[in-house]
Amino acid sequence: MKKLILTTAALALSAGMALAGSHGQTVRLGTEGAYAPWNFINDKGEVDGFERELGDELCKRAELTCEWVTNEWDSIIPNLVSGNYDVIIAGMSITDEREEVIDFTQAYTPPDPSIYISLDEGLDVEKAVIAAQSTTIQAAFIAEKGWQLIEFATAEETVAAVRNGEADAVLADEAYLKPFEGQDGLVVLERTEMIGGGVGLGLRESDTELKEKLNAAIQSMKDDGSLNELIVKWEVASTW
Repeated sequence: MKKLILTTAALALSAGMALAGSHGQTVRLGTEGAYAPWNFINDKGEVDGFERELGDELCKRAELTCEWVTNEWDSIIPNLVSGNYDVIIAGMSITDEREEVIDFTQAYTPPDPSIYISLDEGLDVEKAVIAAQSTTIQAAFIAEKGWQLIEFATAEETVAAVRNGEADAVLADEAYLKPFEGQDGLVVLERTEMIGGGVGLGLRESDTELKEKLNAAIQSMKDDGSLNELIVKWEVASTW
């Protein structure tokens, strides 16, 4: 899923800060709120989507009182480390780079294929300008390939870039891009990329007790099949 490219400043923040744990009964869940169907803001102004349902159920099983906080994607790890919330639940892949700064629970979904969407069904992506949300696994993949990359702060802006001619295609998670197929002439290309690992909850490295509780809750949902039911309902990834 998404991949934060860590900066020197973020690493310094992690190393130098006295990390705050999740104290008391309330655990704050941080999400982007702009990456449907994983997480989005509904008409009532509330966090909704697969991860809202998942987070609420995990808190129930872990006997935690949880509240939701939204944060822009590009600062979501630094603001976890600085104590603005206690858990990241935002379609975030478990990566080596992130694990240098934060910890993760076990994965709650397998990796989702990344697909391209374009106005040109015959597009050669290796010679095209590809849009991706900044600090994601897709942006890193394109950069590593040496292809032409244009980055945007939000996933919505990447699709707009194809529509207005700034980019030839978007590379993003299948679950996010698939609903755009057929809109304004947008087509899904045949080529897919399998990048990134499973998606997990991000926590501060000091919050070992919280990690244990959430790991147990995730495992219980895997064991009784309810996690697969949520994955199928929201069509976010393949099932376990």
